[in-house]
Amino acid sequence: MTFHPKSDFLNVMMERGYLADCTDMQGLDAALMDGIVPCYIGYDATAASLHVGHLLNIMMLRWLQKTGHKPITLMGGGTTKVGDPSFRSDERPLLKPEQIDANIAGMSRVFARYLSYGEGPTDALMLNNAEWLDGLNYLEFLRDIGRHFSVNRMLSFESVKSRLDREQSLSFLEFNYMILQAYDFLELNRRYGCRLQMGGSDQWGNIVNGIDLTRRVLDHEIYGLTSPLLTTSDGRKMGKSASGAVWLDGTMLSAYEFWQFWRNTTDADVGRFLKLYTDLPVAECDRMGGLQGAEINEAKIQLANEVTALLHGHDAAAAAAATAREVFEKGGVGDDLPTLALTGAELGDGISVVQLLVRSGLAKSGKDAKRLIAENGARLDDAPLTDAGLVLDAAALANPVKLSAGRKRHALVTLQG
Repeated sequence: MTFHPKSDFLNVMMERGYLADCTDMQGLDAALMDGIVPCYIGYDATAASLHVGHLLNIMMLRWLQKTGHKPITLMGGGTTKVGDPSFRSDERPLLKPEQIDANIAGMSRVFARYLSYGEGPTDALMLNNAEWLDGLNYLEFLRDIGRHFSVNRMLSFESVKSRLDREQSLSFLEFNYMILQAYDFLELNRRYGCRLQMGGSDQWGNIVNGIDLTRRVLDHEIYGLTSPLLTTSDGRKMGKSASGAVWLDGTMLSAYEFWQFWRNTTDADVGRFLKLYTDLPVAECDRMGGLQGAEINEAKIQLANEVTALLHGHDAAAAAAATAREVFEKGGVGDDLPTLALTGAELGDGISVVQLLVRSGLAKSGKDAKRLIAENGARLDDAPLTDAGLVLDAAALANPVKLSAGRKRHALVTLQG
């Protein structure tokens, strides 16, 4: 029998495609109807910015707040020192505390675009699990918390089991990660009344551990909800582009490049992505997702505009759309293209187009750039680029030069001074 929730939040989760699984749908639905439910998602500080792969769960927190509940963004200042082994083939590199703090500062800026922080009952909280993990006494922790965990059960979780089945090493440090994440849920419940943890479906085992621990220690009823691990309709992992990760920090990826990532969505994904990554009504998302031919391109532009406006603001989205029109419809340069600014010292007697393709991010390596040129995929000021040995000097760069890789990826090269 299909469950029909009464709470606005679960209705949104189901209707828009966010829900993969829930530990107790009826219980969570009743809790959501009974009052404000604080809910957290954890983010380990493994990079200087969040990326598009995080955006699905950030949108879940956004909808949680929009439907009257309290989001908690938990930064992993403590757990990042261990590293989540879930579905990885090797151990994460250990970061120094200064790098972790810098990463947290970079990641934290993104959340304020999607959530409202403050002191009100449904205002979001920004927390750091180093607050309670850094000061743990090892022997007390083993006695009070470790005794509630069965090694047999921990070995049965898919994230651990898959690693061991492949006979790949799992360090004792990593093995502790699921205990620390479970302890996070216990502490958040004890300190802030948190009753729900959300995450990707790869976090199911860690979430269930936290629920079991909190029931054993505090005898409190809490819940877990997971989202699907997204792939695009052509099988690629969501959030990866030809040039690497799609960062949410404008200093690491320009608003134009972010806009262009969404504009390049395949036809089959438009309706689904509109529901997951925008605030537009479901009926409108379905209507646009069902368009065909040239009309679907207008839906893609709407998708790019809406998602970019949420992250970078309406002005940045409008500028990105204007640049795209200038570049693609009129063959111009566009004011908002990614720009590689060379100094006279860098230029010297000249610089090869192969180097420029790599340094502008249009090619991953010199080999990749040469292949692009050989396959007629590169252009210089909209003219086919056929000579991989071409060198540009100061005279050639007296005016900005437009480099292109394929039809949709472009960059400007300028000479400073």
